[in-house]
Amino acid sequence: MKTLGLDIGTTTVSAIVLDAMTGRVLYARDPDRKSLIASTTKIMTALVVCEQTNVLDRVRIPQEAVGIEGSSMYLKTGEVMTVQDLLYGLMLKSGNDAANVIAIHIAGNTDSFAELMNQKAQSLGAYNTNFVNPSGVHDENHYTT
Repeated sequence: MKTLGLDIGTTTVSAIVLDAMTGRVLYARDPDRKSLIASTTKIMTALVVCEQTNVLDRVRIPQEAVGIEGSSMYLKTGEVMTVQDLLYGLMLKSGNDAANVIAIHIAGNTDSFAELMNQKAQSLGAYNTNFVNPSGVHDENHYTT
């Protein structure tokens, strides 16, 4: 389906197109439908990390961040890395373990870090978004619209 010169496609379950200058809705298809956000989560994780810490900080890998399900940097307990290197692993390798390491480094645990992510989402106007972890590992309560 072509709308406003955009190929929205027949498999699109939800979408919204806004005029960036006015905020006027140009096209919408079920825009409030909750969708899983998976590794897109890592963009918000990286944003919060960059705002909360110096990327040159050195971090010792804690046991609770090793062996996380899904994609991984294969970090080892006790290994020391910079936040910058962990961010590369987060964004380029989609490292769930890296997400957890930097979340624990900044907030003490992944639940507290998820709260920082939710605060940031609210400040950006993403009112129908909820994060429960820094990596995007599937959870029914981890979504956006």
